[in-house]
Amino acid sequence: MTQKVKDILSYCESLSRYKRRKTVTVKIGELLMGSDYPIRAQSMTTTDTMDTSGSVEQIIRMVDAGCELVRLTAPSINEANNLANIKAELNKRGIHVPLVADIHFTPNAAEAAARIVEKVRINPGNYVDKKKFQLLEYTDAEYHEEIERIRQKFIPLVGICKEYGTAMRIGTNHGSLSDRIMSRYGDTPLGMVESAMEFLRIAEAEGFHNIVLSMKSSNPQVMVEAYRLLVQTMNAANMHYPLHLGVTEAGDGDDGRIKSAMGIGALLEDGIGDTVRVSLTEDPEFEIPVAKKLIARYTDRAKHAPLSFALKDENMLNAWNPFAFEKRVTEECSNLGGSNVPRVIADLSNHTITPELLATVGHTYTAASDKWLMADTGCDYIYFGKHKPEFMLPMGVKGIIDAESWQSIADKHHHFPYFTLSDFLSGVSHSSTLNFIGANPSDLTDDLLNKLKLHRNVVIIAQSSHESFVAEIRNLFCRMKLLSVQLPVIIHSSHQTTDEEQFMLDASTQAGTAFIDGFGDGIMLSAPHIQLSRINQISFGILQAARARITKTEYISCPSCGRTLFDLQETTAMIRKQTDHLKGVKIAIMGCIVNGPGEMADADYGYVGSGPGKITLYRSKEVVKKGINKETAVQELIELIRADGRWIEVEPSQG
Repeated sequence: MTQKVKDILSYCESLSRYKRRKTVTVKIGELLMGSDYPIRAQSMTTTDTMDTSGSVEQIIRMVDAGCELVRLTAPSINEANNLANIKAELNKRGIHVPLVADIHFTPNAAEAAARIVEKVRINPGNYVDKKKFQLLEYTDAEYHEEIERIRQKFIPLVGICKEYGTAMRIGTNHGSLSDRIMSRYGDTPLGMVESAMEFLRIAEAEGFHNIVLSMKSSNPQVMVEAYRLLVQTMNAANMHYPLHLGVTEAGDGDDGRIKSAMGIGALLEDGIGDTVRVSLTEDPEFEIPVAKKLIARYTDRAKHAPLSFALKDENMLNAWNPFAFEKRVTEECSNLGGSNVPRVIADLSNHTITPELLATVGHTYTAASDKWLMADTGCDYIYFGKHKPEFMLPMGVKGIIDAESWQSIADKHHHFPYFTLSDFLSGVSHSSTLNFIGANPSDLTDDLLNKLKLHRNVVIIAQSSHESFVAEIRNLFCRMKLLSVQLPVIIHSSHQTTDEEQFMLDASTQAGTAFIDGFGDGIMLSAPHIQLSRINQISFGILQAARARITKTEYISCPSCGRTLFDLQETTAMIRKQTDHLKGVKIAIMGCIVNGPGEMADADYGYVGSGPGKITLYRSKEVVKKGINKETAVQELIELIRADGRWIEVEPSQG
């Protein structure tokens, strides 16, 4: 494959071997960023930028946590000018971390900030344009006139950045694409890329190259596709700028970490990304350790062993499209594969099996009534290993037992055998309904895959132990596609860490990437040092974040900044407490108009700060109520959901 063909077809250096994407170096003060330097961890203040002392104290806490680059909001010229006071106080206290001014809507603030701080971030969706959700029609000539209008507004900032040696991030947000971009390209990754490329082409034409780019979305799948497409587009134009990675409005707790790991990790796995910001609805110093754990996975990754049976990149791309989601077509086997949602398999093979133990995987037994209570996040299958449970399983739950032990079990209707590859092929008795085969992709030769596809009652549990788990699993799925093997596949990810957060991040990166790429008919996580209940919660959380299986309310929550008009952490917790039983409903909680309604366009309902103590409620992109007092706003949100027929009363047993 020629370099030109590779630039057009591929978005990373290699799909089978880790190699950091080669970029130019960007200078941000004394900090150098790009492929010749470590991946940088950064965050953003939540203080009012006019509060000099509060901002300085928070920045010091961030730096102490390992933050290498600090962003502050500059919504007006006043905040932009006050960055000089913040920078002077930091320098006086021996803190020389580069500062970034975050700009929306106000070119004059950007131009002032670019003379003070080391970097400015502009959002191409609202730096010049306004978003009113209007459908606009342009002739080609009119569209070019719009680009010229943007150029005239943008080049003063470019000139200042060149003069002062200031770096720039062109940061596209999925939810704040301009009406002009939306009208021509739609609400798509392509629209996100073109939004950035318009500004990048202007900057290059002006001879300015000290640029970083980002493609952020609250949906990890959209975010990953947009970054891949951006790299492909830049490659074709011989542009090689560093990338800032982040899933915007990721939320807090498990959800924020799972979403972030899934989106950021999927790109880092392919060598894409030069700086990371994890956007949590938590204090910014708590974002940095998460970012560092994600980054640390790739410190020595380039030394990994080669993949067995690795396909060439062009063959991989004949089997899979990295730029558009398409769920892998599989044959239905029992309730796996086909049109079924991905199933969750709980690994209880190292535990003494009792009815009470099943409460840890979502199925609670009450001895008094001799009944099972089952939750939406109750596992579908349980792997018992060699054990044979001495009790009836909850309705709808099936057992998986090592083939040798399964042979002697009486209840073969609710329990199915788990084979090694060699045992299955040796002629040992199989189930006529459903058989699981645990296999490492390195053992699944093309010849063996062709033999297995002759069986219509087989599900593969792919259990990679390769350091580059994502690449090996993806390679397996592409080989199966090229061989027309449509057997369902469970993604099995095993972990030995005792660090629960590290487990969550690793599992979300490894298994989650497969699901956002359209692979996988189920998930099985094994982690002997992590509580079973947490493994189960994280399994369902990964499927939810990938939007492969919805089992709970989804929250799109911004991480707070100096523009925020209410306490985001407190409000998010309050809304979550009253609505977390609304399965499948998406609620956006936005601190200001910059992130809403744009970023919440993917949500069913939006709760947006519109002034001091005032809230505006949205139904999707539509304003429903303006200027509500924050004291009554949560109840009015509930009433809105109720009026739409989507409210469910919590039963006493669930409260």
